[in-house]
Parts: sequence; C-alpha cells; structure tokens
Amino acid sequence: MFCYWGAQVREGFGLIQPDKVKHGDCGIRSVCPKSAVQDMSAGRSFVGFIRDGQVSVLRLRGEDCDQDGKLKQLQLKNDRIRSIVCGGDGAVLLAYGGKVLIMDKSTVCSPLKGLENKQVIQIACGDQHSMALTRDGQLFVWGDNSHGQLGLEKEQPRSLSAPQRVESLDGIPLAQISAGGDHSFALSLSGVVFGWGKNSAGQLGLGDTTDRHVPTVVNSLNRKKTVSISCGGEHTATLSKGGTVFTFGSGGFGQLGHNSFKDEHHPRVVAELWGSKVSQVTCGRRHTLVSVESSKLIYSFGCGMQGKLGNGEMIKQSVPFPVDLSTKCGHAYMIEKLIAGENHSFAVFFKKLGNESKPNPRRGILTLDNRMIDRWVSGSDSWKVIKKDINKVFSSAASLNGSFLKTSCDEHYQMSEEHCGLDFDLVKASFAKLSNNERLISEVVKVVQQTLLPSLNPNPAGVEALRLYLLLPELIRGLQEQQRTELTKALASKILDLNPAVLKELEMYWSKLPDDLLKNLVGLFQKESAMLIGRIAVVKLDSDKEKHLLKFVQILQMVYQVCRSAHRDITKSDFIIHEVNGLLDVLQTINEDANNMPLFYLPEQIQALVAQKNYYNKILKNLISLPCIFNLEAKCSYMKNRVWKGGLQLTLRRTALLEDCFFQLMANLQYLRGHWLAVFYTEDMRNTDVNKRDFFLNVFKELCGPESQLLMDIDNKTLSWFPTKIRVKKEKYFLFGILCGLAFNNNSVVNLPFPLALFKKLLNVKPCLEDLIEFSPVLGKSLRYILDYSDDVKEMDMNFTIVWDGTEVELDPAEPGKVVTNNNRTDFVDKYVDYILNKSVKEVFEEFKRGFFSACDRCLVEMFEPEELRGVLVGNEEYDWDVLKKNTTYEGSFHAKHPTIISFWEVFDELTPNEKKGFLLFITGFEKVPILGMSAVKMRVGDLFKFTQDHLPEALTCHALLYLPVYQNKETLRTKVIEAINHKRGFWEE
Repeated sequence: MFCYWGAQVREGFGLIQPDKVKHGDCGIRSVCPKSAVQDMSAGRSFVGFIRDGQVSVLRLRGEDCDQDGKLKQLQLKNDRIRSIVCGGDGAVLLAYGGKVLIMDKSTVCSPLKGLENKQVIQIACGDQHSMALTRDGQLFVWGDNSHGQLGLEKEQPRSLSAPQRVESLDGIPLAQISAGGDHSFALSLSGVVFGWGKNSAGQLGLGDTTDRHVPTVVNSLNRKKTVSISCGGEHTATLSKGGTVFTFGSGGFGQLGHNSFKDEHHPRVVAELWGSKVSQVTCGRRHTLVSVESSKLIYSFGCGMQGKLGNGEMIKQSVPFPVDLSTKCGHAYMIEKLIAGENHSFAVFFKKLGNESKPNPRRGILTLDNRMIDRWVSGSDSWKVIKKDINKVFSSAASLNGSFLKTSCDEHYQMSEEHCGLDFDLVKASFAKLSNNERLISEVVKVVQQTLLPSLNPNPAGVEALRLYLLLPELIRGLQEQQRTELTKALASKILDLNPAVLKELEMYWSKLPDDLLKNLVGLFQKESAMLIGRIAVVKLDSDKEKHLLKFVQILQMVYQVCRSAHRDITKSDFIIHEVNGLLDVLQTINEDANNMPLFYLPEQIQALVAQKNYYNKILKNLISLPCIFNLEAKCSYMKNRVWKGGLQLTLRRTALLEDCFFQLMANLQYLRGHWLAVFYTEDMRNTDVNKRDFFLNVFKELCGPESQLLMDIDNKTLSWFPTKIRVKKEKYFLFGILCGLAFNNNSVVNLPFPLALFKKLLNVKPCLEDLIEFSPVLGKSLRYILDYSDDVKEMDMNFTIVWDGTEVELDPAEPGKVVTNNNRTDFVDKYVDYILNKSVKEVFEEFKRGFFSACDRCLVEMFEPEELRGVLVGNEEYDWDVLKKNTTYEGSFHAKHPTIISFWEVFDELTPNEKKGFLLFITGFEKVPILGMSAVKMRVGDLFKFTQDHLPEALTCHALLYLPVYQNKETLRTKVIEAINHKRGFWEE
C-alpha cells in the first residue's frame, strides 16, 4: 500500500481503477495495487513504480501539458529492476544483477555504457546529473557538471554522457549516495559526510555559499553518527543514529523546519523533532518529510502549495507538522519508504506479519568479515569461488577499509583525524587466519600487489581512506620474506606518494596506534631496512636496493619523529639498525684501499674501486639525513671518516687568539663548512694536531670567561646563558657560533658551559621547564611548584609581570599586570620559560646560530639528538679510570708487568680527581670524556729512550700516545707526571 498527496494526478496513477482509490482528509489518498509496489520514485517529469521487477512510469502534468499521461510499462527485455530514481527529465534504473539503465524523457530505456563490468548497488539522480555506487565501493557520475556536482575537479567538462569515477573518494567505504538539484552527497560507513556541487544557499553545510568541485568533508557533522542523507532542490537533511535530524541550505519556504525562512549554511538540529527518534528523512524540491517508526507518524514542513505537506494547508510551513494518516494505515502496516518529489509526497507501507522490522532496500559495499574468512579457510566453497571473493575484497581499497570497524559502542562513528575507528584485535585475528593458509595468503598477496596498491589515491577526500595504511602493515608482517619484502617496497612507495597534508594526517593516525601495532610498524620497516643494508654491504652497485632502502628509512624517520612528538613509549633502540656500522666499516676499508692503491692496478680496477667508494659514500650521505637508524657509535664514525672538501689554515698569535682568528675566519667564510682545520702558532710553525686542540681549549676559555662579557651568570655556577642586554658587539656572537661549529666539524671536545636548551634550539626542538631547571634550579623549581600546587586557590600572589636580568617584562602585553590563577598558571609558566629561553635572547641566539651553521653542515648536526649533540661538543664527566687502564696498550719494551708501568698506575691511582682530569687533558687534549665514553680513549704507552731523570713525560695527543721515561724510582715518576699534568713546561709536544 502507498499513500500520496500534493498536486493533482491521474486518479490511482493507472495502477488501480479510480473508484478503488481511498480518499481521506487533507487530500490524502491511499492505493493498494494487486501487485505490491517494491520501489517508487517521483521527479519533476515522471513518477515511476516497480512491481514484480517491472517498471511502470507516468508522465506528470507540467507547464507544457495540463494533464498526466498514461501509466506506461517500460520495455526492458529480460532485466528485472530493483530500484528506480527519477530526476529532472528522465530516470535511472538499477537491475538485480547490478546493471544500470537510463530512461530518457521519451521513456526509452537503454543500458548505461561504461558500467557493463561493474556491479552497481545504489543509484541517485538530481535534476540533470546521476550517480552510481558499485559493490566494490567506487562512485561513478555522469550528466550536467555546471556547478561541479559531478565532483571531478574544475577542469572537467560542463557535461559528461559517459560515467566517470570520482577518484578522490577512492578508498572511502561509502554507505549511501544522494543527489539534489545541482549538488551531491555521499556518506561513509563511519558516518563521515561529503558534499559537493552547487552551494548558493549553503546546501553543502560548509559554512559558506561557494560551490565545490570535489567532495568535501562536512566537518560540523563529524561524530554525529550520521546514517542517512537526503538532498532536495537546494537544501539537505541528514539523520543521525538515534533519530536526530539536521537540515541546512535554502530555507525560503520553511523546508529546514527551524521556525524561520532563513538559509542555513551550517547543519542545524531541527529542534521541533528533538527526542522524536526519527527513522527516515527525505527532501523534495522545496519541502521535507520525516517519519517516526515507533509512532507511525509522518511530519512535513516547507512549501505547502498544492497540498504536498498533507496537512490541509496551502502555505509555507516552517516547523514540522504531522500528516494525518490515521485512517489510512492501522497497526497492520509499517512505513517502508517516504518519497518527496517536485510537487508530490508519497509514503510506501508494508504489511506487518509478525515482529519483523521494515526491510532495508539499500545494499552496502562488499566488506571482509569472519564468516567469509572461515568459508575460505574451511574450503566449503570451491577454489574458483574463493579466488573470486579474494579478488573482490582485496582489490578494493574501499572494501578493505570498510572491514574491521569497531562497532561496539558505535566507536567507528567517532572516526576523526585522531581516531581511526578500527578494531585492531579483529584485524590481527583475521590476518592471522589468512597467514596460516599458504594458498589463501599467496592469492591475497597477488591481488594486493597487482591491483590494490597500484590503485591507491595519493590525495583522498577524507582521512577514512588512510585506514588502509594501518591495515596493510599488519597483513604484510606475517608474510614470508620474499612476499613481505615486495609488498613492503610497494607500500613504502605509496606512503611517500601521499600528498604532504594527507601524510600529516597519516602521521596523526600513527601517533594514536596501540603500542603493539606501532612497534609492529617500526619493526616491519626496520627489519626490511636492515636486510637491505646487509645486502648492500656485500653486493656491489645496486641502485634498486639503494632506492628502496632510502624509502624504508624515510618512513622510519617519520615514525620516529611521530613517536618523539607524541611521547610514545617506544625507545630509540627500536629504530637503530646495527648493520649501518658494518656498512661504515666497508666504506672505511674501501677508503683505505683507495688511499693505498698498488701501482700495478689496471685502470679498470681503479675505476671500479672509485665507483664503489662513491656508491657507498652516496648511500651514507643520504642516510644521515634520516638519522634515526644510526646508533651513536655509527654517527661518530661517520663524522670521523667523512670526506672533506679541503683544509682551512689559521696562523695565530697565542697572545691575540680571538683577534687573529676572528679576522681570518671572516676572510674565509666560504671555506669553513666541510673543511678540516689546521692551526699554526707564530711562535711555533709546526703543523700538529696538538695546536688545534690547544687552540680550542684556550679560545673557549677566553670566550666563556667573565672578562669576555658574552654570557651571563645564573644560580647554577657551572652553566651560563646568553644575556638579554648585549654588552659587546653583536658580531662576537657570530664568531662564537663559528668557533662552536668548527669544533663540531673537527671532532673537538670543548668547554662550552651551556645547558641542554642551547642544543635543543640548534636542532629546532622547543626547550621546556626541565631545561630551565637545569641551568637555573631556583627559578625553575619555583615554577614547577606553581604547576604542582594542589590547593584550590583562585588567585596566586603574583602576576604576569616578571623581572629578568634587571628588566621588568610583561609576559602578556595585551593584559598588563594580569594575575596568575589556577586556570592560567600553565600559560604563565609556559610564557615564563619561553621568554627566558627564547624571546629574551632571540637576537643574540640567531647571530650565534648563524655563525654555527656557517662552519658546519646542517645535515651532520641534525644526525644527533640534543643530548648527543651536547656530548659531541662538550663531552661528559663519566670518568671511568678503570676502563682507561683496561684499554691501555703498551709498546716498545713496556708491558703490563713492567716495573715502570706498575709504578705509573700506582701513581695514577693516588692522584686527586682533578689531577686525573688534568692527565686526561694532557694525553688527549680534551678536558672531558668523549661522548662514546672512556672506552673511546685508547691510550698507548711507549718507552722514551733518549732522556734524563729530569725529562718529563711526553704526549702525542692526536693518538693518545704517552711516552714515559724509565725513571729510577716511583717518587721521581710521581713528580714528573704531576709536573707534566700542570703544564709547567708550556704546551704539549708532539
């Protein structure tokens, strides 16, 4: 049975005799044809009915004709039709097999060309454009595109006769499509709403009136659990799970139901229906119908001309008003479908036989579920059928994306940039079942590799499409090595092909992954990277391996940055690839071979060696821009053995170190970065590495001393910071930065009394309160106390006005003297820390930073974490003297049991801590332990034959080599060692 009301039509539509039509109040008529109406639709020119798979259409009266035509059954040969939608001048039909047919205005039907091999499950029709959704989740459009209603970018023609795929929605698992006058909508399985096309009245719900030529997410409907959409002429309605109705767009006839006749540019709840638990909503040209299943009520609002609201009024109605159907359907009937056309309204009912609910005529896209996997695993279906199913599911990004949704508590409806809505336990269990069956998983791999991955869209319309990039690593990691490697290569390429903005959204998803899945993701790319590096170290000149390796490591670096930013509990060691150390060893060996090339080498041998050297250098140079895979030892090894561009020579007077070096450095700025440093003193023109270490030792003592006025003292007496008031020429900070950069570039440990904050700032890492606490414990701990204060005090006895370095500062200039409260104390502390570590020293620090990166390559610096960078430049104070003793080797006549050596170590053990530090400076030229620890100091002790008992020990600092005379007794040895440590004979000798 169906009821209808609105403009005058042929009595009974020709479905039954006119005298069989039942008339009720307010112009409502009811019809009960002998053959039940399975589906129907009303457009501007036609109304169509489906009975027993056959379609009958009736031409509606219009401006060119003042009466309806006769009901006409369409000639469809053997096609049985399951759905019809009427548009402006024609209709679109959907057959049971998924075939689409087009009916033109003369009622001639023909198959739609271009979708012959597609199984269509839903159709929609606007005034002059149409849409079709396929079983594998692809959306096709055709017709008029004057306002972008086809969603195919602005460059597309104004009209298309052949269907074309909406590529931007590829990978989005769509649940429903809807077409309005000149606008279109699509709804995903997780309730995400996409709109595009004409937007003159705000009918896209995007907050403006600008047309859209590509599907655009209606963000204000996110997490509203939208389950249905209907488009009218220039307005739109959505229905949320639970029965809440939102409307937006043109409201001039009251069709939005907001008790006004204004347009709405954002979705707005129809307040009059609040709590009614609406079960269905549909939009006509200028009116809207809703139904409430529990009460069997239908409400209408909008244009009431010709009685299409069914309430006896011919006026505009701006609030929902019930349609009186009490005499038309008793308890035996349930509302199946509402249809709102141009000037008509329909309600189709089905007869309730038991406790069944109304049928759902809408079919969904194919998704993978447990029952399907169990059928495959059990072999209950033939292999031919199984292969076909696998191909359907795993070739479709939308199908796979729509699988594994977390339906408990409607969690998948909470899908957003931060919440993917996947049930990861189900993901792991499902893929584990598949991986245990070699035949099944091989077929899956083939389809994913050959069809799915090549089809992925690098710029999808919504983040929902990115769920696939979370699913595939879980599938891939359970594969055998060869399959795993090939799919990982393809996946890595697709990830890196993503639009940068989309990639940022994927990184957000990564940051929210459960710990085990995040570790699995890291493990997948780490394992494949390690395998490739191992092969590269033994297989010569393979550009493919190099290309794939860089992609794997690039993804690892992105995930590493995500983990750091999100403070995830995944350690740096999870990313390190120890095979890199082996690659560095290979390169070192090749460099040694190249430097010591035998004279009898043939030209082709020389050429091959040089090519191999360049190949490994290129790989490592690319890898250091992705430093997460390097352990500290590998980073330091690369720094030590890298290829230099050339040398830079400084000739200095010891009495004018800063003056001379500043002048010469400024004259050679282009030779600072990537050049090794050679230092000569005018007093002693020998070319020794000792001079360089002595230079750095003394120049930094001068720069960091109080007389230089470069730095300010704070309550931590061992550390310094930049002043807010510059007391020297700004160029000195530039020189200061250059010297620090040179020390880094030349692997020299220097006395740089700065907190970790400096090294964070050099690496563009934001300093925090803990950094302030390090160098100003009194102030930092006071601020920590403010944050931790637990008493409920509305206002604290302080304000946003502070004093730093003798200057009063307003932390919030917009509100001078603002009082610190419980609510704003975090902001107060953040601003305080930011001012001291950033704003107050911005000018000075930028000058220092400019100098620093003038003298060293940024890519080398960025290899290191802030803590590592400080260690490389400053060293550490973990003085493990037992390790030094254990690692010492002996040359000449010396050995561990030699009396002089035994006496030496006895003397050494009796030295004071400061004297032992002095010995380290004497033997290495550094005051602190290198970043790799005391184990990196490989001291050698050799005997000094030409000597007198007055001769001091000598040190070759660049090799940590100690030349020790054979003294007659322990006391003489003690005296001479301490004298050497205290530098009473001037500078070191080499």
